Amino acid sequence: MHGIDVKQLIAVVQDAGDKIMEVYETDFTVETKEDESPLTAADKASHTVIQSRLAQLYPDIPILSEEGKHLSYDERKHWERFWLVDPLDGTKEFVKRNGDFTVNIALIEQGVPVLGVVSVPVEGIVYVGVSGEGAYKIDREGTKEPIHVQFALDDALTLVESRSHPSPELESLLVKLQTRFSDIRRIQRGSSLKICAVAEGSAHIYPRMGPTMEWDTAAGQAVVEAAGGLMLKLDGTRLTYNKENLKNDYFIVVSDQRITADM
Repeated sequence: MHGIDVKQLIAVVQDAGDKIMEVYETDFTVETKEDESPLTAADKASHTVIQSRLAQLYPDIPILSEEGKHLSYDERKHWERFWLVDPLDGTKEFVKRNGDFTVNIALIEQGVPVLGVVSVPVEGIVYVGVSGEGAYKIDREGTKEPIHVQFALDDALTLVESRSHPSPELESLLVKLQTRFSDIRRIQRGSSLKICAVAEGSAHIYPRMGPTMEWDTAAGQAVVEAAGGLMLKLDGTRLTYNKENLKNDYFIVVSDQRITADM
């Protein structure tokens, strides 16, 4: 796929996840970054593994990572192809030790995520999405299972939401959804697992009315789109990447665009 060996990528996120778990099982300390978000030795260890392995495997593809050097837009605006990496998405969940954190690698081409790999270190699961080829997950034993979104049936809808980022905008959206769905089940997950929940059919919608960065969403977007879902800004257009400002707009992930029709 696009000259990339997906098995190699899976091995990279699994190895990074192993490094994270080594820290997870210790009495680790937590630093605070400039934006007040937490940082641990696990973030750094995962970043080091991914950065070195990707540079070794694909020296011609540049890397943009949350924990790496933040390149200026002048340096990266001409990139037609690059890796977008979040070495540990869900550091707050990591600190709380609830297991809802992930390792994320996406291949971006012309501003679009065409390949995404998401590892769940605690569960030993890896989600993979390849544009035009579909999505699947691999369990701890190495069993590969295709995944696909599930359409909402009749008046029942499952909504996945953030464990750590509630918002009044979400509650406003819920009021609108309740006019069409009388049975709305709400579940909570952390990190990019919310996007993967839609991809594998355990939820129908994930609205994110709060701040995220490009590395938080790219790999998950590749997975959910390959699984037949949609990840759209509130104006109905697709999220794109390598913008001058790396913050994302608010977005909604859905299994079926009809869910948010007429909203």
